[in-house]
Amino acid sequence: MIALIVVVVIVAIVAFVVIGAYNRLVALDQSADQAFADIDVQLKQRNDLIPNLVETVKGYASHEAGTLAAVTQARAAAAGATSVNDKVAADNMMTAALGKLFAVAEAYPDLKANTNFLELQRELSDIENKLAAARRFFNNAVSEFNAVRAQFPTVLFAGMFGFGSEKPFFAVDAADRAAMTAAPPSVKF
Repeated sequence: MIALIVVVVIVAIVAFVVIGAYNRLVALDQSADQAFADIDVQLKQRNDLIPNLVETVKGYASHEAGTLAAVTQARAAAAGATSVNDKVAADNMMTAALGKLFAVAEAYPDLKANTNFLELQRELSDIENKLAAARRFFNNAVSEFNAVRAQFPTVLFAGMFGFGSEKPFFAVDAADRAAMTAAPPSVKF
């Protein structure tokens, strides 16, 4: 009888640990998915803004077709991205294309003074700030999920419950990383 009680207690403890690990993984997975959904909303707002921005720039700088085509292509890639990795790559492509677009705008004083362009630029800057905050929140949620998934005893059950692989982070692409590590530009007055 004592042996049966010991077995029941051990089974109950193991079941408690497994259920606790599963519930923790589900909660962290949901948190990471919610954080990514916030990024998705910001990316959609940015993609909705892009055609107006391109049309405004096109009116002033129609011979910058290559830059405008790059922005349009990046927008199409962002709209068609379905996985997290595809969305990260499309986001990096869009950031680079918008950087080139604003560099082109610097060469056109009339465009820089256009109120429509300034309003679009302000809205885009606001969305980029929100995107940066959403990316930080997502990366924190993914970091916590990946850490718990790899910790003992969760690592024993993660694969069985469908949490076998790590979630990817929103990371800075190679070109942006190179720009960040390069020497800062010198300012002369």
